Amino acid sequence: MVANKKIFLILLFFLLAIVFSPSAGYSKNLIWGGCGITKKAFMAELSKAYEKKTGIKIHLKGGGATYGIRAVGIGRIDIGGSCRHKIKGDILERNTRLIPVAWDALVVIVNKKNRLTNITTKQLKDILLGKITNWKQIGGRDRPIKLVIRKSKISGVSYMLREMVFGDADKDFRPDAIIKKSSGPVEKYVEKDLDAIAVSGISSARKRKGLKFLKLNGLAPTKKNIGTGKYPLVRPLYLTVALRPSKMVRDFIKFALSDEGQAIISKQGTVNLKEKNGTH
Repeated sequence: MVANKKIFLILLFFLLAIVFSPSAGYSKNLIWGGCGITKKAFMAELSKAYEKKTGIKIHLKGGGATYGIRAVGIGRIDIGGSCRHKIKGDILERNTRLIPVAWDALVVIVNKKNRLTNITTKQLKDILLGKITNWKQIGGRDRPIKLVIRKSKISGVSYMLREMVFGDADKDFRPDAIIKKSSGPVEKYVEKDLDAIAVSGISSARKRKGLKFLKLNGLAPTKKNIGTGKYPLVRPLYLTVALRPSKMVRDFIKFALSDEGQAIISKQGTVNLKEKNGTH
């Protein structure tokens, strides 16, 4: 009786492992999940090209940068996408490896009808902290500044913004900021409100016609300025994998890093690895 019970439990374990494995039900497929910015920067087109080349379909899910790191670590997805680094010492992120495949920039976004064209890093800091609260303080009209931010401090944009601008990933922003759950709603809000300002990833924000990017310290977030590193807020975009990824995963990573894959990334308007630091 005891032996039968042990056999049953062993069989049940293997059955659950099959059912809940990332690619269960997909014999030649992979599952990707992660930040929308990485998806828009290159993953959507890269996955299409890979399927055409190999017949292997990559199912794209959302979830954000944190999901893109942590879901790989627990085996929920095969490959992740992240626009932030791993959090040092975080037990939930220790079982993943981040592979840089492209470069992105954090951009200061305003409504396209906003007459302002430039902002300094110091002014951006003061807006985030609530020290500057009116557009007239930085050369705009006499209207209150509505700061729109992401909900989580560990989202791709929030984490990297705090790290790059303040050197403190736990920095608190002004308490009356308008909070949205992801970059998409943040960008949509700014599109509709002339008084709004936010920071987002250029790979996502450039697809919205109602937005304008402010120059930062006189530098526009052009592909050239991002590639040379002259633009101040540049960050890597990652594919995340398990510490011991499957051959299917390794093959896709090789494709993403190949000349063919990097050319697809560049074609999307995203800075690829060779284009960084003006090496192209």
